[in-house]
Amino acid sequence: MTTLQRQVFRLSAAARAFVLVVLLGSAVYARDDVALHTVGAVGGLWLVVQLAERWPERTVPVLGVLEPLAVGAACGLSLHQSTAAIGLMTVPAFTGGLHRGVRGMGVALSAQVSAIVALAYLGYNGITREQSVATFTWTVTGLGLGLVACFVRSALLRSNDPLTPYYYAQTLIRQLIGLSGDLSSGLDPTILGGAIMARVDDELPTARLALYVPREDELVPLVTKSLDPGAAAGPADLSDHLTLAQSAWDGEETLVLDAEGRLALVLVTDAGRVGVVAATPTAGVDARDLQRRLTRALHPLAVQLDTALLFARFRDTATAEERRRLSREMHDGVAQDIASLGYLVDIVAASPPGPKQEAQLELLRERISAVVAEVRRTVITLRTSVGASETLGTAITSIARNLGQVSGIPIAVTLDEQPTRLRPEVEAELFRIAQEAMNNAVKHSGCTQIHVHCQVQPPSASITVSDNGRGMGTGRSDSYGLGIMQERTHLIGGILTLTDTPGGGLTVRVVLGDQIPDVPVGEEQKAQL
Repeated sequence: MTTLQRQVFRLSAAARAFVLVVLLGSAVYARDDVALHTVGAVGGLWLVVQLAERWPERTVPVLGVLEPLAVGAACGLSLHQSTAAIGLMTVPAFTGGLHRGVRGMGVALSAQVSAIVALAYLGYNGITREQSVATFTWTVTGLGLGLVACFVRSALLRSNDPLTPYYYAQTLIRQLIGLSGDLSSGLDPTILGGAIMARVDDELPTARLALYVPREDELVPLVTKSLDPGAAAGPADLSDHLTLAQSAWDGEETLVLDAEGRLALVLVTDAGRVGVVAATPTAGVDARDLQRRLTRALHPLAVQLDTALLFARFRDTATAEERRRLSREMHDGVAQDIASLGYLVDIVAASPPGPKQEAQLELLRERISAVVAEVRRTVITLRTSVGASETLGTAITSIARNLGQVSGIPIAVTLDEQPTRLRPEVEAELFRIAQEAMNNAVKHSGCTQIHVHCQVQPPSASITVSDNGRGMGTGRSDSYGLGIMQERTHLIGGILTLTDTPGGGLTVRVVLGDQIPDVPVGEEQKAQL
């Protein structure tokens, strides 16, 4: 039995058992022997029917007619002595709707009514007014329950259909597309975070500001801002703000002040908590008045930010699943087929007919090996993501290790990371930029070594990929890697630079934020290599 058939089987059994218990109890209480015998006989029939329904493909079409005929006949035989058992008519309509939808319900009701009317006129020369009312009442009740069963069946069909989530997703995505024109502030979390910072700055004079948003069980900085020209919001100051923000996020109060005058305000919408604004005011504040003013001023922006974060989470989830799917297809399909071609070439090359064909086979073998290596690199690229790693640096180290093993080119990775994480979508874009830079160096530079330097001081970061190959070179018309890296950099508001390394090679550097020192390429390359 399928999952749907098991669910229908259980619902049918529950409906029959419930009606039997109710009618048997009523007959015993009223001491109605006719009704008691009728219900008992139908109960035995239903036991057989329930057992037969364990093989629905064979029995349901036949039972869909025989069961209501038998129940209608039993009710018709007892109708002139007692109307207490006529409630049995509700069950075949319900089970018919469960098994076969509207058609099954209609067949069951028609068979029952036909059996009752035929017995009434053939055996008892007609039907009284009271009997007609009882028959009509329970027939209409059966019709209602049958319609409910049809709805339940359609719901079960949808829940067991693997395409149901896609249909639902289509509806939601179409609604999102339709609503996108009304989103005046867009869906960029960084831009919306900047708007929140500006509004806080209007309401409260501050020396430093930071906006944190949740990532799993911790907070990560979305935007930071320093209004003190003599100092930047470095990691130490950021750590103080983060500790206060985490305390406010974990607590019950939406506004928290510490002994040094710093404050943290939790952004709250009707859907729940969205993020935390941490600030260092330049003057004393009235906590109650400040909370009232900021809550009122920031509520619309908090709703917009929450929407943007939800959209980013949806996008990351969808792309991660698509990467896994493509990875499986390439590994199980293309890579295996190409590898089998290589085995075939080995067999043919074992006894070459001549030097020329031997050379051609060797060339074919080399090209197939190159394609297999490229497919394997692509599989690694698709299967590796930041979400499954502890940090951005861990993800970059993993892909570098795999790429180095496949290509035979040593790739050294240097990490300088703070414990605080970047936002998931930012880490994902930085990871893909680093991945593309390493792939380009392996495939096109002709290098013998690659060095990757990853520096993360949220919300700032820097990733540098250097090689000792042939340098920038001439762009190819069929190469889109640089354009993709530039698009990814633009999405996170970073800066991408490509520089020929002194002594040969190329350095690709992406910088996010303004807290990462700008080390000259020559010195940086010397320090790394």
